[in-house]
Amino acid sequence: MFKKLFIILLLFPFWVLSQNVDDTVDHKYLEDQIYLGVNYNFMNNLPNDADQRNFSYGLNAGIIKDIPLNYTRNLGLGIGLGYAVNSYYSNLIATEGANGISYNVAESDLDFNRSKFEIHSVEVPFEIRWRNSSPTDYKFLRVYTGIKFAYNFSSRSKLITDTESSGFYNSDIKKFEYGLTLNAGYNTFNLHVYYSLTDFFNTKKTLTTGEVLNITPIKVGLVFYIL
Repeated sequence: MFKKLFIILLLFPFWVLSQNVDDTVDHKYLEDQIYLGVNYNFMNNLPNDADQRNFSYGLNAGIIKDIPLNYTRNLGLGIGLGYAVNSYYSNLIATEGANGISYNVAESDLDFNRSKFEIHSVEVPFEIRWRNSSPTDYKFLRVYTGIKFAYNFSSRSKLITDTESSGFYNSDIKKFEYGLTLNAGYNTFNLHVYYSLTDFFNTKKTLTTGEVLNITPIKVGLVFYIL
């Protein structure tokens, strides 16, 4: 009798623990595996007399493999694959000629409407992910930081004036790009910040005036996560 009671008392804590794990906590749940984002694109270090025009926007979407690093799954890694399109509007004009592509700032007397750089990319984000989530709580605080790589597979320059519209594929725009990311927020709305560590162009380009172009992209917007 005593032996049976001893065995029961010995196994009781493990039985309680198993009940808690099975009935109240699912330690195999994953978070934030699909993302959708919208952002405003800044052209940092524009040359003198150049400025942004219209609304320079970006849209992106993709999937992320969530890899928890601890038992409670509030710390993890994210590795993803996505697609993005980014447009940059300014009065910086790119012109294709026999000697290559030249750049100048639109003059005030030009029948200028808008000039745009349009870039389509494949994105690969890597994130360190912290959140205070649980298997039953779908509203939680998150802070995800990391680095994002992008392959710009299509880059175009477009110019629209009062009398004509023209465009061409711009090979000067850097193909491979990477930068630091921060995604932070609560529940549905999360702030997204991207700071590029690479220049906008492949090599140092200059205006027709000789001024060097050292443009780097910065993106600020919102990102939405779906399980």
